[in-house]
Amino acid sequence: MFIHIGKDQIIDPKEIVGVFDLETATVSKDTRRFLKAAQDGMKTVSLCDDLPKTFILCDNELTESVYITQLSPSVTVARTKRNKSLGVFK
Repeated sequence: MFIHIGKDQIIDPKEIVGVFDLETATVSKDTRRFLKAAQDGMKTVSLCDDLPKTFILCDNELTESVYITQLSPSVTVARTKRNKSLGVFK
């Protein structure tokens, strides 16, 4: 099962490393540096038309990706937990 994270983008919940609130996470210089490096390395995917709220760090066999979405972190985590309760995570 997959998680819809905005626009037409879906991801495999097994690839999620972390879900982060942009407002609180970008207080740290290290996080801002990380996001800048991901953007420079063309590893970010923006799924926003409005103000971004969350970034989702994903890692799979091929690459590491950062998805920036306008979904709140709590909605993203709830979707992940719903998949976990359905037996997606093992």
